[in-house]
Amino acid sequence: MAVSAVDTALWDLKARLLGVPLVDALDRAHDTVPVYGSGGFCNYSLERLREQLGDWVEAGIPRVKLKVGRDPGEDAARLDAARRELGDEPELYVDANGAFSPKQALEWAARYRAEWGVSWFEEPVSSADLEGLRLVRERGPAGLDIAAGEYVFVPRDAVNLIGAVDCLQLDVTRCGGITGFLQLSALAAAYALDVSGHCAPQLSAHALCAVPNLRHLEYFHDHVRVESLVFDGVLDPQDGHLRPDRSRPGHGLELKRTDADRYRVA
Repeated sequence: MAVSAVDTALWDLKARLLGVPLVDALDRAHDTVPVYGSGGFCNYSLERLREQLGDWVEAGIPRVKLKVGRDPGEDAARLDAARRELGDEPELYVDANGAFSPKQALEWAARYRAEWGVSWFEEPVSSADLEGLRLVRERGPAGLDIAAGEYVFVPRDAVNLIGAVDCLQLDVTRCGGITGFLQLSALAAAYALDVSGHCAPQLSAHALCAVPNLRHLEYFHDHVRVESLVFDGVLDPQDGHLRPDRSRPGHGLELKRTDADRYRVA
């Protein structure tokens, strides 16, 4: 993660010295990056869950994700509430953060797809359980993609997931920064896998524009909130996409020092 921070800073510096946005310092393949709204925490009330997911769809984001698995007995009601709020068209994703055993995950995978039309099941089992991931991917229902990869730190971690996931997640703040992100995206492409960016939306938007095998980017509630508190230049989704600001050099973010000082740790 320290390497990721340094690598990202060096790419930002290069782009600023060239007087261009980071997206133009890379080999750009896209102008925008599709996003999905991510939150739906297990401690939310049904009212709060409906409000958050519904607001994203109303804002033009056609895919949203909620957490599942902390208390599976409550999840059916939560998914019912989410689907009623969203209607039939928006895509509904779930993230178990490794909460299930492989057989439990298979049981829920069938229900997610059949009852609520879920199309994305993230970390159904621990991302370290490669055989479990592979089992759920191979025996789960058609139309339900299995995803993992947010804990990829080094290339070997990504190699281990080949064949165990339908879409490889990568986090630019963990996998070696911009350089590592692009290298691992190329690895995924060699195995016909799409890449989904995990969190850090402001940095990831630039990196993912340079990824031909782009799926989408997680527009995570907490990261969005924190970034807006302490940075100028934060991007807002337009029609379900983030578009890097090509009028600002580098990654486009500037620290709001006065606002950030209140969070300083001595």
